[in-house]
This record gives sequence, structure tokens and C-alpha cells, in this order.
Amino acid sequence: MMRVLAVVAVVLFLFGPPTALTAYALLAPEPSTGCGAGGTTVGTVGSLPADLTASTTGGDVVRLDRVQLGHAATIITTGSRTAGVGRDGILIALMAALTESHLRMLANPGAYPDSTNYPHDGTGQDHDSLGLFQMRPAAGWGTVAQLMDPGYQAAAFYGGPTGPNRGSPRGLLDIPDWQQLPKGAAAQAVEVSAFPDRYAQYEPVARAILDKLTGSARQGVPVQASGPAVSSRVVFPLPADTWTRTSGFGMRDLGDTGHYKLHAGVDYAAPAGTPVLALADGVVASVETSPTGGNMIVLDHTIASAAGTQRVGSAYLHLSDGSTTVADGDSVTAGTQIAQVGSTGRSTGPHLHLEIRPGGPSSAAINPEPWLAAHSPAALDGSAVLPATGSCSTGATS
Repeated sequence: MMRVLAVVAVVLFLFGPPTALTAYALLAPEPSTGCGAGGTTVGTVGSLPADLTASTTGGDVVRLDRVQLGHAATIITTGSRTAGVGRDGILIALMAALTESHLRMLANPGAYPDSTNYPHDGTGQDHDSLGLFQMRPAAGWGTVAQLMDPGYQAAAFYGGPTGPNRGSPRGLLDIPDWQQLPKGAAAQAVEVSAFPDRYAQYEPVARAILDKLTGSARQGVPVQASGPAVSSRVVFPLPADTWTRTSGFGMRDLGDTGHYKLHAGVDYAAPAGTPVLALADGVVASVETSPTGGNMIVLDHTIASAAGTQRVGSAYLHLSDGSTTVADGDSVTAGTQIAQVGSTGRSTGPHLHLEIRPGGPSSAAINPEPWLAAHSPAALDGSAVLPATGSCSTGATS
């Protein structure tokens, strides 16, 4: 009976009205690599699936067939063999190709009739552009024969000292500090498009492609057939009596501007430095940072409950600078400290923004509160918090 009453109390508290301490947080579409040297390589491309379906940041469904995924595999393989590219560079290249050609090799019979003599997936009419990245011979990217080769286009996009154009036109590696740019902005720096805001919307699709084709949501760490270890235990991501719910899931008018966006999680205000805990057993899918989300960790779980076994991603935003104790590919245990509460990114004060993503780290976020209520998370006091054990850990729990 006491347990039933406790669960009811948790539900009532979670669903109570938000206070005036609201700290708005949006999942940023352009995160970049964060914690330490979290890994820059990717897994080997395996056998291609027949198709893949994913959604853009705006909710548009993208369906890719095996031919398109084959071009994605070329981009991934070329990037993995090019020094300095890493996972982030490959994601940027996939975002660019998705935006420019929908991952199709496009001939351009109007500008270059002979382009149709080479293997292609369709035709385009964007000035004199060709191929996956819509590169222009007139701009110096290469000859028609070269640009109708997917491998050449991928190498040209990455550029750098081993690229075919030696920095003119500039590839990704030729952009100063490209790693510090939002991924959409980095793609634009190479493509120099008249529509610079298009690229960012494809980041979730690019991530889904990379995860699927390399068999990993983690940099350079192959997923075993069973996926993350099954966890039957769920804990609340902050220690007991340290937090106050300040904002729920839903559309928000940020700054009273009349411009509404989805607040894709729930906010819990807590003192800066409060331990942030892994929701369940799992694996670190990514450690990232962005202008809006600040420092962020995404975990990949397989959670067993009375309703069955479900793969779930959990995301933790606005973490304190320098507090991250895990890196991509680390295994975590429910209740282990992974970071500390901070106020990085777009934030009005120290708080944790939590997202729940049924289906995995790359899936769309849902309202976390009904999900938490259904899984009856344990509330750990300070003495029950497990010390940090990840590859970025200093051993402190704060």
C-alpha cells in the first residue's frame, strides 16, 4: 500500500503546475563533439538494408532506398579513411548530400549533356551542378567525369591536404575551426548555398543513417547483436530532495516573441553542481555541446517493464562545463553520476532538461512525465548515488 501511495504522489507532483522558475531548453539541431576525446572514428559499414526511414527536425519523413544508402556508405567510408574527419565530419557530409540531392547522383543534361553518359540516379537542373553534393565544374570542383563519381565527390567535399582540390574550392577540412561550428553552418561553409538554413534539419536523418550503416550509435564501437544490456531498473536522474520541476513538455513562446517551438523535455531546477544520474543501465550514445542545449549527454538503453522490452534514448542537457564523466561508448549503470547540473546553452538558471526518446537516441522525444510515472523511478539519496566510472571520470561525485 505504501508503494502505491508513493507512486501516486510522484505522479501528482510530476503533473503539477509549473512554477515561475521556467528555464526553457530546446534540443539543438547542430550539436558538436563534447567531452574530452570522446572518439572520432566510426564503425565499419556493414551490409546495406533495403531501406531506411527517419524524420527531419521539422517532422518530415525521409525514406531512403538501397541505392541512396549505398551513396551514404561511400560518404561514410571515404570520411573514415580521411584523417581529421571523424564522426562529426561524416554527419556534416551526409547532411549536405541529403539536402543537395537527397543522396542521389544527379546528372544535368541541360548544362552538361554528356553527364547522362555516366551512371546516375536522375537528373537535376540547378545551374550547372552535378552529383551528390551538387558541385559545379565551372567553380573548379572537378570535371564532369570526376563529379559523376560518388567517391570523388565525397573526397572533394572533405577536402584537406589529401583532397583532390587542395583547398580551392574549400572542402570541410579547409574551413578554419569547422569543428566549432554548428553542423548546418559547417555544411553551408562548404556548399555556399543561397539557402543556408536547410542543412540543419537533416541532422537526425544523417545520424540515423550513420548509426544504421555502421551498426553503432557510438563512435567506433560496434554494437553487439543484443544491443545495450537490458535494464529492469529506472532511477530518477537527480538525487532526492535536490530539484524542483519548472517546465514541462510542449510548445513554448520563447522570450514572448510570438514564435513557438517545441520544448522537447521537462526541466528540473537544481543547484549548480548537483549530480546528474544515468536513468537506467545503458551505453553512452553521444557527448555533445551546442548553442541552445549547452553540454549534453545522450544514453542508449534497453528497458524491461511489465509492458515488454523497449529501446529508449535519454538526453540530459545544460550540463556544467567540465563536469561530464563519460565518453562515447562507455557503459553506465542506473544511478551512476554522468555529469553535474549547470546552466550552459540557452538557459535561465541551473537546471536539468531531460528528454525521453522511445526507439533509441535518434528517435523523436515524447513527454517524459507519463513515461517516468509508468516506470516508477527510484529516488536515490546522496549516499546511494554511484560514483562516476566513465573514461572521462575524475572519480568525484560532488
